[in-house]
Amino acid sequence: MSNPGYFVSFEGGDGSGKTTQARLLGDWLGAATGREVVVTREPGGTTLGLEVRRLVLHSEDMDPRTEALLYAADRAHHVASLVRPALERGAVVVTDRYLDSSVAYQSGGRELSEQEVEDLSLWAVQGLLPDVTVLLDVDLETSRARMARDLDRLERVDDAFRQRTRDAYLRRAAADPARWAVVDARGTVEEIQAAVRAAVAERLAVPDAVEAAPRDAGA
Repeated sequence: MSNPGYFVSFEGGDGSGKTTQARLLGDWLGAATGREVVVTREPGGTTLGLEVRRLVLHSEDMDPRTEALLYAADRAHHVASLVRPALERGAVVVTDRYLDSSVAYQSGGRELSEQEVEDLSLWAVQGLLPDVTVLLDVDLETSRARMARDLDRLERVDDAFRQRTRDAYLRRAAADPARWAVVDARGTVEEIQAAVRAAVAERLAVPDAVEAAPRDAGA
C-alpha cells in the first residue's frame, strides 16, 4: 500500500446494503485500529459532490457519456479534496461506491466502452485504487424486494440493465481477487457484516483487525 492509511470501497447493485455495511465497517475499523475513520460516498461526499448527485439522480434526459463525465468530475474532486488527504495522514477511508461503480454501470449497464470508462476514471483519480473493494452481491429478486419505495432516475432501470451491471461487477472481481472480496449480501445485516469484516481484515493485514475479525458483528 502506497499510502500510510487504508482505503476500502463498497460496490454493489441497488438494494445491496452498501451504505449500512460501510458505516458498520468504519465503526469497527476505527475501534480495531485506533485510527481516524472517514466514511464517505460517491457521488455526494463533498459539497460539489452533492450537486453532482442531484444532477445525476434527477435529470431525466441525461446522455450516458454526460453521466460518465459528471461522475469522473465528482470523483476527481472527491479524491483530491477528501480521500487522498485523509489517506496521507494515516486515516481509514471507507467509501460507498468508487470508480468500479462507473465501470459497472456505465460500461455494463449503459453499454459504453469499458476501457474508455475505466481510463477516464483512473485519470480522474491519478490511478488511486482501494486496498480492498467489497462487492455486496445480491440477485435481482432480492434487489427488487429491498427497493419497494420511490425510486430515483438511476434506480428506475430494467432487469436487463441490472443483470449487465451485476455481471460487470463479478467479472471485475474475478479478474482481481487480491483487491476484491465478494460477499453474499442476502443474509442479515449482522451476517453480512461478519463476512465483510473477515474479508477486509485478511486483505488489509492489520494485526488488531485480524485479531478482532472473528468476533460477532454486533459486538
